Amino acid sequence: MVGDLQQAKAAMIMLHGRGATAESILALAAEFDQPQFVYLAPQAAQFTWYPNRFMAPIASNEPWLSSALSTVNEAIDRVQATGIPVERTVLLGFSQGACLALEYAARNPRAYGGVIGLSGGLIGPDDLIREVLGSFTGTPVFLGCGEVDFHIPKERVQHAGNFFKERGAQVTVRFYPNMDHTVNQDEIEFVRSLMVRLLSQ
Repeated sequence: MVGDLQQAKAAMIMLHGRGATAESILALAAEFDQPQFVYLAPQAAQFTWYPNRFMAPIASNEPWLSSALSTVNEAIDRVQATGIPVERTVLLGFSQGACLALEYAARNPRAYGGVIGLSGGLIGPDDLIREVLGSFTGTPVFLGCGEVDFHIPKERVQHAGNFFKERGAQVTVRFYPNMDHTVNQDEIEFVRSLMVRLLSQ
């Protein structure tokens, strides 16, 4: 964790990628430079949230996926217990963590402070039918990805964007030519501006 959970005005829950650590994703907190936020980053068991690709059948990633979603829920509950509501909580993930953040939000539609998927998409096969009740009521959703990413097909990023937009979110999707599977400065600046706006509300 970075920041003071008792003193913070808003929170960001950060989900790392496959093979990475909580510390690696927390390094972005310095880039965002928003000291009124508290940053929480759960650590996945054995450095992975689920074993197979995010486009594999849901059942093939169980029970790990359900456990990972519970971990996100526990982080949100921890933040809410200190008085920071979900409306002032941002979910952010990179790669496998982005998929997990988007999937958690998709299964729990409500007004979040923001949902950020950096190189990720919703979990499950292309033909998965989602029966989701609820709305994101203006939640800012940002999806950024390399235009040609070996791990994340462009179509799956667009699919996620459409899913959230159809349910009331304010969606921004950006594809970057010649970008590796990483986070770039434009994404960092967009997220920072989103955080500033949230603090001003």
